Amino acid sequence: MEKDVYEAVSLALAAAALLALISIVYRSWRNGISPMPSSAPVRQAVVHELRRLSSSGLLVEAGSGWGTLALQVGRCFPKRRIVGIENSVIPMWISFLVQKINNQTNISFIRGDLYTYSYENVDTVVCYLYPGAMKRLNPIFHARLAPGSHIISICFALPDWEPERVVVCRDFYRTKVYVYKV
Repeated sequence: MEKDVYEAVSLALAAAALLALISIVYRSWRNGISPMPSSAPVRQAVVHELRRLSSSGLLVEAGSGWGTLALQVGRCFPKRRIVGIENSVIPMWISFLVQKINNQTNISFIRGDLYTYSYENVDTVVCYLYPGAMKRLNPIFHARLAPGSHIISICFALPDWEPERVVVCRDFYRTKVYVYKV
């Protein structure tokens, strides 16, 4: 009897893991990119740039993936409200779970579409996406972000925008962080 229960639980866990993997692969295929956590040096560079901006309004991470960047920003700016937008269920749930375990009440993760989000009350947008997404967000940011708000983009520049600063990180890839002012 005990062996049957063990086998049933093992089978259920394997099925759940397979469904989670299929969900991530499907959403990655639909998005054109998989959820990719930023490296520690890149997260530190983003935090440094956020300190330079000295903004205190709403910060949105467009495409928050596993939540590593939003969670670190939330720890460094505990009085700042942060929203992570992610459309892949498994990474969003993991982000939400870690946020709850760490009791980071200034952060919320929502399942949503970063292209339909309003951005109208957003002070700062942080994103680590890919060139196609940056091209698609270009007119959205122009139309919806208020003058004076900021965009921090990891690795990929916004087409037709002139960054205020480009920071080269001290990681293996010499990752660039682009800082824009609307």
